[in-house]
Order: sequence, then C-alpha cells, then structure tokens
Amino acid sequence: MEEFACADAVYDFLNRFLNFERKLEPPAYRLDRMVALKDLFGAPDETYRAVHVAGSKGKGSTATMIASILSLVDPPVGLYTSPHLLHFTERIAVNGDPVGDGILLPCAEELAAGLQGRAPEDFPGGEAPTYFELLTMLGFLCFRKAGCKRAVIEVGLGGRLDSTNVITPEVCVITPIELEHTELLGDTIPKIASEKAGIIKSGIPVYTSALRPDALRVIRDTAIRMAAPLTVLDEAAEIGDVRISASGTSFTARFMDRRSGPASLDLVTPLIGEVQARNATLAALVALDLGIASDTIAEGLRLGRLRARFEIIPGNPTVVLDGAHTPDSVRACAADFLSIFPLGGILLFGCAKDKDPIAMAGELSGISGDVIVTRPGTFKESDVDAIAEAFAGKGFSVRIEADTQKAILAALDHAAKRNAPLLITGSFYLCAEAARFLEGRNG
Repeated sequence: MEEFACADAVYDFLNRFLNFERKLEPPAYRLDRMVALKDLFGAPDETYRAVHVAGSKGKGSTATMIASILSLVDPPVGLYTSPHLLHFTERIAVNGDPVGDGILLPCAEELAAGLQGRAPEDFPGGEAPTYFELLTMLGFLCFRKAGCKRAVIEVGLGGRLDSTNVITPEVCVITPIELEHTELLGDTIPKIASEKAGIIKSGIPVYTSALRPDALRVIRDTAIRMAAPLTVLDEAAEIGDVRISASGTSFTARFMDRRSGPASLDLVTPLIGEVQARNATLAALVALDLGIASDTIAEGLRLGRLRARFEIIPGNPTVVLDGAHTPDSVRACAADFLSIFPLGGILLFGCAKDKDPIAMAGELSGISGDVIVTRPGTFKESDVDAIAEAFAGKGFSVRIEADTQKAILAALDHAAKRNAPLLITGSFYLCAEAARFLEGRNG
C-alpha cells in the first residue's frame, strides 16, 4: 500500500494523473467516472450536509463566507475551493484552516489503496480518474474523517459535469455569471448559465446573485423545471451604505419578506470591494433561511478571509493581490483600487493565453500610465507579447519582463521608489507567485 510522509508527497501523487488545470485545450468532461469513485469509496459526501456553490465570479468568496458562518454553529465544517494560492491543502479546509496531516495523510492512503490494481479501462470511458476528480474525492474523504457536520463545496468549472456535482446538497448557490471558459461551457451567457444551473437539484432551495437578465432567466427556468424554490438576491434584499476601506467592507443589508430574522443587518467583511457586499448578503440570506441567528451571521462574515481577493499586504511598497482575470472582475478591481488609492499606483499584469488582455487593459487604464507585463508563472501557457500589444494599444507605456520572478522584483522596486502602491492582477497564478516571493523575502 502506498504511504505518504507529508502533504507534498500527496500532491506529487495527485499530479501523476491528468491535470486539466494546466491545459488550454478542451477536455472531455464526464460525471460517470466521479460517480464510480463515489461508489468505490462508500459515498463519503453523504455523511454530512452540503452547500453547493457555482458561478463565474464570487463563488470562492461566497463559499468562504457561508462556511465561516456555519463553523460558528455546527462545527466542524469543511470547505472545498479552488484554485489554491500557495499549497493545495488550502483547497480542503476544516473550520477555516487547511487540512492537517493527521486527516490528510490517512485519507490519501485510503484513496491510493482504492485505486491500486485498477486499470484505466476499469473506469467509465476507459480512462483513469483525473487530478481534479481525485482531489475532489480526497476532499470528501477528509471531511468524513474530520467528522464534519456540514461542508461547503465550490464547483471547479461549470457545474453540470463538474466533479463536485455528485453531491446532493441542502442548498444550491449560484453567483454572477460571465463569459468564461467559452471553449468548454459555450460562447453565450445563456449557454454558460445552463451549465452553472446544472447543479440545481429537484426540490432543493437555490439562491442566486446573478445580475444579467439572460443568465437569470435560465436559472429561473431551471429552478421551475426542477421544482426548486428560488431566492434572487436583488428581489430578496437591498444593499446600502457600502463603505470600502483598506480594512474591509461595511454595509447595511435590508431583507424583504423573509420567513425569519431581522429586517436589517449592519455587516462587515474583511474582504474588500463593493462586490463583496453582494457576496456577503447572499451568504447571509442562505444562513438566515438555515435558521442561523443574525449576530452569528455578522460574526461569521467578520471572520471569513480569502487570499488574493483584493488582498492588501502592508509594506514598502503596499502590495495589492487580486486574482481578477475577466474584464468584469478587473473592472471591479480597478474601481476598488482607486477608491482606496485615488492617486493610482504601479501595475504588474500577467494572464493566461486564453484570457482577454485587450479588454482587461482597457479596464486598468485609470490605475497607471505604465505597466510591467509578465507570464503568470509557468503553470499555464501565456503570450507575453500579446499582452504587451494589448496594453500598448490602450496607451500604456509597456515594459516586458517575461521572467516572473524578475518582473515581481522590478515592480516592487519601481513602486518603492515611487512611494506608490503596487497592484498585481490578471491571474491567480501570478498572485501566487507574488505571494510566495513576498513570503520568502520577508522570512
């Protein structure tokens, strides 16, 4: 039987399997292989109640907020998210902390033992399970071993055919939908919304903060077809008095026609941005309908943290890490940056080859007149020349530094000399490289 001495050994084991997170070409997604894995390991996801969260933007933040609230009333609570910033154990958290070796290692050994002696042809489609399928199952196993009473499960990609969609949750949540992964999910908002709405289950309540009418129409139609009670954020709550600062976001959420709970809550989240007020209100709606007290909701939101979502790292210079990688999310990032740093700052940008640097460059024009462009690490393919051309076309003075580490150092030095904040955005993977660099430099 395979044994693991540490979490890194588990990560090496998982990476023996096909990892679509590293690839740009569309994979052949299928759910029956995950169903087979679930049967093989005794349906660990059925030992706890789950909240399932899909969407294009805000799903990680919303999932984290819901888990933070639940952990105050029904611990231990699991949280499964992606991607990770520094270490894969961030994806499998219990009560807000990455899973420890005492849970992870025996569960990884159980996973490896279950796979031992099984050939690819033993699985549906004649192919071995993928990295993400096995990581998802590992998360389910860890939550079972940890004795979790509840778990919040974030969809990896899409929804209908995502590996997480073998669970039967007590609540489904769908955050805003954008054009993303069009080669996999479809090239229109309704097509993408249909994939996201694939997590909706018969009779299971669903909550959404979707804004686009064409996305909301698909979600509403799916909920009706599945006889799933639907709560739409903008029909159930009003958000006002939003105040953004370097320490977080405060706001008032007013709830309309709720079955229980107060009419209004003054709330604070350490996550920064106007969009975080919407994410937090959506989390509060879910929690209220689960019967959780308003003071507990407020405390849970105050405690919930997530890295690389407009994360401000004090120092000389001040660094802002934001994993925004779509035009809409970059627009929100830029607005938040200028609300806190109205004089703008220094910009370091890198994105994967399948993103839209032209649109993102346009959204960032108010931050700075110049930009350092780089690769977002080596995890995903990137075209630095195309990024540079995109920013030059929007009037930026562009410096190309393809080596990510050199680019980070150059941006830090430039910002320090200018006594200006540094915004690093365009990719979670670039933020991860920067976070790792900063931690190494600061010891």
